[in-house]
Amino acid sequence: QVQLVESGGGLVQAGGSLRLSCAASGRTFSSYAMAWFRQAPGKEREFVADISWSGGNTDYADSVKGRFTISRDNAKNTVHLQMNSLKPEDTAVYYCAADRFFRGATMTTSFVTYWGQGTQVTVSS
Repeated sequence: QVQLVESGGGLVQAGGSLRLSCAASGRTFSSYAMAWFRQAPGKEREFVADISWSGGNTDYADSVKGRFTISRDNAKNTVHLQMNSLKPEDTAVYYCAADRFFRGATMTTSFVTYWGQGTQVTVSS
């Protein structure tokens, strides 16, 4: 079992930056790829970024490439999402997710094994 807790969300002006963190805990006897999803009001939850267990493989949604960076620290059981050059359309609840495999941009909500509770990111114009 894995429990995921996100933090680092908040309100920021367009062009600003935020760094989200996800702390994992629980009994883990296997490695997980980790991902970030987001869900804006009235829209479906969408893929943002994925990272393999070792951190050697990453992939991003086209909408965030060049602006967001996913990373992980396995020694601390944490994953991060550095978000730069934020835009109002980035406003959403951001969710941390665990998966058995690294799927890159093909990752969808149906593959998620564990979800975090989400953290709100609001980008003002």
